[in-house]
Amino acid sequence: MPRIRIASFQRRKKSAVEEPAQLKLGPDNLPDSFHAMKTNKSETNNSAAKAVRVRFKPCRHLPAAALGLAVLLAGSAALRAGNLYVPNYSFESPNIGTDSPYAAPVLQSWQETPQPNWYDPDDFDGAPWSYLAGTFYNVSIPGDYIWNCDGAQAAFLQNIPQVGIVQNLGATFNVGKTYTLTVALIGRGHGSTPTGATLQLSLYYLDASGGMVTVASTTVTNTADNFPNDTNFVEFQAQVPGVQATDPWAGQNIGIQLLCTPDLDNPNMWGGYWDADNVRLVERTALNLAGPAMTGGGLQLTVQSEPGAVFQVLSTTNLTTSVANWTSLGTLTNVTGSLPFVDSTTGPGRGFYTARQLP
Repeated sequence: MPRIRIASFQRRKKSAVEEPAQLKLGPDNLPDSFHAMKTNKSETNNSAAKAVRVRFKPCRHLPAAALGLAVLLAGSAALRAGNLYVPNYSFESPNIGTDSPYAAPVLQSWQETPQPNWYDPDDFDGAPWSYLAGTFYNVSIPGDYIWNCDGAQAAFLQNIPQVGIVQNLGATFNVGKTYTLTVALIGRGHGSTPTGATLQLSLYYLDASGGMVTVASTTVTNTADNFPNDTNFVEFQAQVPGVQATDPWAGQNIGIQLLCTPDLDNPNMWGGYWDADNVRLVERTALNLAGPAMTGGGLQLTVQSEPGAVFQVLSTTNLTTSVANWTSLGTLTNVTGSLPFVDSTTGPGRGFYTARQLP
């Protein structure tokens, strides 16, 4: 394995123009005020001698969008609801202070992923695995300050395979609910993170043996399109559709994971760092058409959703027809969360119904 050099920067508060002093990082010469770090990969084409430097950085937040998905007689369009509690969601604890070097390998309420067998600190300038993720202070230095940081601190993860943070919540995957995980990220690492490096956001549960089972995930790739600058977070989501009673995760506690996933077999994709902030989890009532029954006036359905949801009811007699060509039966607002709907146009034969969320 190529040797990866890890070092830290100290920021000097008195001059925003002054270049930060470099500090060698090793287990035998850590300063008492050591606050661990982010890495910047120095440019080299020598795969046997890769260099990584550590920087410290800042943060903010953006809005999330729900995605509607039409289904037959049972919908899973995500509608409005409330946030579930994620302890230390914006990494404000512990308070690491406002003095150089503005970062520390500490994360309250979050746990770092276990050290893999292949990781040898001697290949990484003596840096223990525990130094590769932590918290940093959003320093007011031009070019470093993250304008949309939520609060004053955020998290960093060195872009090395299997470096990650996890948290097991008290909340559970409830039947009839959808879940949306939103995380604010910056992947550029001031140009140190290789283009094409990836990070995975996921929701999971623990099986009977304690193994992590992924329920939904999104892979985020470091590209100029995804991350046009280092001073604004960009939000990404992982979504779980409506939980069914037969799903193995139904009733299980929800877990959140942020995991660096650069190619394990290609160290040229290692180095640099990811910044993360404002981790949110929203639970919504899945849009559902329930209790179909024939009445004197036609077919009656009960629309279940979040109160205040606006949606369109569609029908067809031919399931092979594209949903875009289904017949609209009307646009409704479900004020209470349970709304009876009668299709008075229904006739003999089979009919199929779906509901589609509207903006």
